[in-house]
Amino acid sequence: METGLMTAGAGSGTSVMTDNDNWERIREKLRTEYGEATFNSWLKNIELEKIDGGKVSMTLPTRFLRDWVFNNYANRIRQLWCAADDSVKSVDIRVKPLDRKNGAGHKPTFGLGEITETFKGARAVAAETAGQDASLMAPLDPRFTFDNFVVGKSNELAHAAARRVAEAKDSVPFNPLYIYGGVGLGKTHLMHAIGHAIAANCPTKRVIYLSAEKFMYRFIRALRFKDTMNFKDQFRSVDVLMIDDVQFIAGKDSTQEEFFHTFNALVDQNHQIIISGDRSPTDLEGMEERMRSRLGWGLVADIHPTDYELRLGILQSKVEQGKIEIDPRILEFLAHRITSNVRELEGALNRVLAYSDLVGRAVTLESTQEVLRDLLRANDRRITIEEIQKKVAEHFNIRMSDMHSARRARAVARPRQVAMYLAKQLTSRSLPDIGRKFGGRDHTTVMHALRKIEELRQQDVALAEDIDLLRRMLE
Repeated sequence: METGLMTAGAGSGTSVMTDNDNWERIREKLRTEYGEATFNSWLKNIELEKIDGGKVSMTLPTRFLRDWVFNNYANRIRQLWCAADDSVKSVDIRVKPLDRKNGAGHKPTFGLGEITETFKGARAVAAETAGQDASLMAPLDPRFTFDNFVVGKSNELAHAAARRVAEAKDSVPFNPLYIYGGVGLGKTHLMHAIGHAIAANCPTKRVIYLSAEKFMYRFIRALRFKDTMNFKDQFRSVDVLMIDDVQFIAGKDSTQEEFFHTFNALVDQNHQIIISGDRSPTDLEGMEERMRSRLGWGLVADIHPTDYELRLGILQSKVEQGKIEIDPRILEFLAHRITSNVRELEGALNRVLAYSDLVGRAVTLESTQEVLRDLLRANDRRITIEEIQKKVAEHFNIRMSDMHSARRARAVARPRQVAMYLAKQLTSRSLPDIGRKFGGRDHTTVMHALRKIEELRQQDVALAEDIDLLRRMLE
């Protein structure tokens, strides 16, 4: 049982009033001094348990309430008790013992008319109250674990950071851990994997995982039913809070305000926060500056678009797990042609296997091309030299016209060479064709640009990172 202790000097007399009478008078003074709203929010639920040997024992239903009252109203409560009964030496505020029928170590269900997505032990636990909406339920997906997450160059930082957080028992490695990347690249997989690992390694930790959309939905319900205290306690007393797709609350001021205070409360308690989004904190439009700043406090790990090797590894892992026999050339074909994201890649494999099972035919390269005709067409988008020029000009902050001009200043010439290099890497155009697109330059000029950029990539880490970033954005 958690306690907060307030001590006063010993008195000499004894109150003639009963303890309950004293407490009722103190309650009325607190109501008068702090106002009806504050009293109902924080002080109304204090219960007098007993007075023994000059020690007043009082209780509150949750740790969050106990901590708040102790930090903000403790001294005044002690003063009022000492004034009402000069034999009082100390006041002890405790968290009320749980009713064992609710289960040892579990909190009673909350009055928000909702499902509490917590998990304890090795599985998700849904604490359901009357009138719950089952559509709120989002348990951890058993398929999304670290064991079946395929690691490649594009996601190795995010994976390593996720594992470090999941395996930390006492300390908080980085707070928050912010994982971002495009659609279908594995953010949610890592979030679920962290949840499973924490449940297995530290079953006593209280963890909540939910989407930012559901966080907002629950906050709105709490406001509607005037139950914000239970909402605050639910989210601010956990050991680990995981919020998926945080970009959803961008532009939603009230929800951002509540999330901001929840974030601060957990960080102040050294409790872990894990957040995912579709872009970096600095690029979250509609998010308050103070919130963007806090999201970038800890470790920001991005997941890049997959390369061919990683896509092939994911497909090989999937067929191995399902004990599926398939021609390796089919997997190589899919890894080469479906480049958008992992979700679409796995969906393509599922379509091919479902077609084979339903029509009773073996999977061949021809049948794969037929079944995935629409998907392959969508992934066949050709990158143009004009697109490359525009993206490189934006990145290096030069004008589009500089790509065609005769200017030789390094601030212009180097980006132009980068654009030529990317044009050769990402298009099937010949060197003379590329030269013509850059102001009618000769193919030897393009060859010089390719050699120069390849040489600089080995020497200049910053330039190499710029080129990799531009390539990922264009692909």
